[in-house]
Amino acid sequence: MGHPPLEFSDCYLDSPEFRETLKCYELELERTSKFLKDVIKDGNSVISAIKGYSLAVQKFSQTLSMFQFDFIGDSLTDDEINIAQSFQEFAVLLQEVEHDRMMLVQNASDLLIKPLEKFRKEKIGVTKEKRKKFEKESEKYYSQLDKHLNLSAKKKESQLQEADELLDRERVNFYESSVEYVYQIHQVQDRKKFDVVEPVLAFLHSILTLNNLTVEMTQDFMPYKQELQLSLQNTRNHYESTREEMEELMNRMKHPSQMGKMHSMRTMEGYLYCQEKWALGVSWVKYYCKYHKDSRLLVMVPCEQKPSTKQGPVELTLKSCIRRKTESIDKRFCFDVETSERNTPVTFQALSDENRKLWMEAMDGKEPVSLFFLIYLLMELNEIGFKFVRKCINYVETKGVTQEGVYRTVGSNIQVQKLLNAFFDPTCPGDVDFHSSDWDIKTITSAMKFYLRFVSLCVCVCSDNLDFRLSEIHSLIYKLPEKNREMLEVLIQHLVNVCSYSQENLMTPSNMGVIFGPTLMRAKEETVAAMLDIKFQNIVIEILIEGCKKIFSGTPEDSAAPPVPPPRITPRKRQPITISKRPPRVYPPLNPDLFQSTESKLSGSFGLIVIIILNHPLPLFHIVCRIYCILLLL
Repeated sequence: MGHPPLEFSDCYLDSPEFRETLKCYELELERTSKFLKDVIKDGNSVISAIKGYSLAVQKFSQTLSMFQFDFIGDSLTDDEINIAQSFQEFAVLLQEVEHDRMMLVQNASDLLIKPLEKFRKEKIGVTKEKRKKFEKESEKYYSQLDKHLNLSAKKKESQLQEADELLDRERVNFYESSVEYVYQIHQVQDRKKFDVVEPVLAFLHSILTLNNLTVEMTQDFMPYKQELQLSLQNTRNHYESTREEMEELMNRMKHPSQMGKMHSMRTMEGYLYCQEKWALGVSWVKYYCKYHKDSRLLVMVPCEQKPSTKQGPVELTLKSCIRRKTESIDKRFCFDVETSERNTPVTFQALSDENRKLWMEAMDGKEPVSLFFLIYLLMELNEIGFKFVRKCINYVETKGVTQEGVYRTVGSNIQVQKLLNAFFDPTCPGDVDFHSSDWDIKTITSAMKFYLRFVSLCVCVCSDNLDFRLSEIHSLIYKLPEKNREMLEVLIQHLVNVCSYSQENLMTPSNMGVIFGPTLMRAKEETVAAMLDIKFQNIVIEILIEGCKKIFSGTPEDSAAPPVPPPRITPRKRQPITISKRPPRVYPPLNPDLFQSTESKLSGSFGLIVIIILNHPLPLFHIVCRIYCILLLL
């Protein structure tokens, strides 16, 4: 921020504006002095902190070198192997850097603290002394001027002449002090520009010198950094796709209607209250019950034991299960069970209406099934389905192939449902104009992904041999039903076209894998383990996109059986890059111009493979129920 200039001629006028300008400079001088005190104080703290930091980093590097990663699963991707080895690589680099840092900060006090203290004491201190002199002479002059102006004209001429000479001396002294003060202000303002900045620059240079000294070390580290950045980005992409799926699974598992998925197909268990009749009335006793569907055996373990007796488990063989009518009992969520061991039905109370439905389904109970209004018709790989996908692809390649984040941006659920309802309407299937104002690119891409979720494919394969991965997928693709393979080819060829515009839309094969991996290859059971395998599904989509021409150009040479992965005799074709095993480097003399930034250029890597292909369509009832449950959660 600038201030009005100070002219020496203004000292003689000593106008209010001149005094106001002086005040601005004096405030600036105080602010500068306070600033230098803070810089000196904080600079000392930085120097101490750097020394302490260096010791802490060395301790930190030792801690890093002792840590070993554990991962979920039996196999690791190349990305996970790189990440697992990263801490040891970091430790080696940090130890070398901190050795040099301790040598460079030893003279930091001479570079920063002493020059600033000298400027504050000598230059700013002198200016303050000039100010005191100016204020003293100013007070004397104006005091004498007041007396002089109050002299009576009737005084003797000699007295008046003596008063004039005294005032002139005071005026000269005042003007001299004013001019010297203005000069000193100019001096300190001008010197501040370099006397303050140069020490800070020297201190900063000492810090950057460390970077310059370690530039060659950084150059060695850069390939490892680039490889690790790619591994971390791939892992982050896999995590983001997995996190959304896992969060959705978690939310569904919280919902009472989904609690049945926690039980196995052959057992059902949980708490039930059993009505027990006594001579003096009726009580409800809490049991933990476990029903075995194969043997139709219901085991009841009492939860409230009497102090005098200890009751063991009760076993009942189920004959039938019937829902208890609401008007026939004052309790909610009740059902009756007929057993071989008891003459009268046993009445149970479940924890909720959904919990009762789960028990009755497990026991093949007679529970009225509510009629749901089905939003979506059954989606199959038929002519209408192919027409829908091709129309979606045509619209994307015509209107949105260069749009940033195409397929990543999600459309409105309401609009997606509206589009699917309109297109798969049995009265006029396929009669939808995608180019009308009702549909945007987000709605169409989301609708196509939704359709593909329910017509997807799958089988599993693992290998860390890059050539084997491609040939394995090639072989499996041609074992698919013809319609499945045709749909997959249409889709992958479209994704290849979209990825060719990745500079505009940012949709690389890796990004496409994150989106379409979970979409096309859904696990049979939605579990946490299945969610973690999404990272392999994403890699498969990458391979399909990058190897599209070879995979769909024709059948593999030997389609009778998938190729057998060769045994690993030699190390992997592409080992993770490391820096810790290089020979010691002799560093050249320090050069301040040596420090420079290096752009990261990511390179690709593939992990293990999992490709999922659904050869047998699900029964209609299960698909419809699955669609309905998903829609309830949207």
